[in-house]
Amino acid sequence: MKFPRMSSQSIATRLFVSATLWSTAILLIAGMLLSALYQRSVEAAFDERLGAYLSALVADMPSPGDDSRLGPGDLGEPNFELTSSGWYWQITPLNVDKPEIKTSRSLFATRLPRLADLGVPAGIGGARQGYAEGPDKHLLRIVEREIDFGDSGVYLFQVAAKTEEIQQRMRNFQIELAGTFVVLALALIGTTALQVRYGLRPLRLLQQGVVAIRRGESERIVGSFPRDLSPLADELNLLIMSNRDIVERARTHVGNLAHALKTPLSVIVNEADANTSSLKEKVHEQAGLMRHQIDYYLDRARVAARSAVTGGSTDVAGVVASLVRTFEKIYHDREIRFESDVPVGLRFRGERQDLEEMVGNLVDNAAKWARRTVRVAVALDLDSETTARPSFTVSIEDDGIGLPAPSREAALRRGKRLDESKPGSGLGLSIVVDLVSVYSGTLVLEDSSLGGLRAELRLPSA
Repeated sequence: MKFPRMSSQSIATRLFVSATLWSTAILLIAGMLLSALYQRSVEAAFDERLGAYLSALVADMPSPGDDSRLGPGDLGEPNFELTSSGWYWQITPLNVDKPEIKTSRSLFATRLPRLADLGVPAGIGGARQGYAEGPDKHLLRIVEREIDFGDSGVYLFQVAAKTEEIQQRMRNFQIELAGTFVVLALALIGTTALQVRYGLRPLRLLQQGVVAIRRGESERIVGSFPRDLSPLADELNLLIMSNRDIVERARTHVGNLAHALKTPLSVIVNEADANTSSLKEKVHEQAGLMRHQIDYYLDRARVAARSAVTGGSTDVAGVVASLVRTFEKIYHDREIRFESDVPVGLRFRGERQDLEEMVGNLVDNAAKWARRTVRVAVALDLDSETTARPSFTVSIEDDGIGLPAPSREAALRRGKRLDESKPGSGLGLSIVVDLVSVYSGTLVLEDSSLGGLRAELRLPSA
């Protein structure tokens, strides 16, 4: 059974809602079945009572030619003698042209309808039971039967009574049944909630174990799990260990590659120093470029390896506070004011030095162009609170001259400097871009409310 817009709900919600709907549907069906069965039982008991009066009428059948009516109390029911009391009997001859109909005094010149004329089929022994409209437009329950007295003729005996007694008993039963089922439904909902909570507890423990690894609080999932989940926990631990092994091997290969390349470069530079020709300057120049490229890409490889390790996390507030203190000293002569707003407890899912590199480059760039103020604000990304990959934003603003929109993309390119009057190599923003891509984050440049440039950095949170 598929319910609308349930695919995005939690397992606990799906189980609880589905169990509640099924329980409600079953209780409603059971209630209708019980009401129908009880009504049949009440009708059968009522018909049995009317049938007893009908048998008494047959036994007290007056002889032909006797015009007298049955006297009060002859059937043991005084209501047959009270006009329009709701209790009636009627005897109708069927084999004469002008039948002389005998009735109880309660009918008072009115007649009972025939169930045979209304299409009610005969039951066992030729008796019929059914509902029909009687005097004063009241709904009656009628029991009738044809009796053949031989030479005396064939007679139709009818006994009827208002259905108020049946309806009252049904109303009482339905009220009691509804109250009982409401209590039962509340008990079922409560037990379902407890069952779902208890049944899914191992999944919550497994989730907490994974979260502890992601935050760096644990190296593996610990605890005992049911047989259904224990293989999953073991496989996750094996996957984490395999990931660590792969990253460790990658780090080893990176270190070996660095040593393997730097040694030949040192030999080339030394040989060039021994040569007095113009080749010396060219070799030095190209070797320097090669060293720079090797260091750059090896650093990127190390960053990628660190980010691939599950469990690293860094306190954001501590990193920002440390950077602000450092840059306040660096730009003390220019009297740049650094403002920061960082929530306590927010953690970056990655290495501390990578966060320092990203935020530090952006703050340094803002301080170079700021007139008086640099503002650093950190906030949890509200759109990510309900997702599996939470994130936070770091915005760095300055009150400098800003940067035109067409130049912002160019500023993010490696080695691109838009103004040679400011110190630097032009690598700062491109390094930030590289690190951001490693952590699957984003970097956006836009106008600042302070009048200068605003750099917004979005990174994963632990």
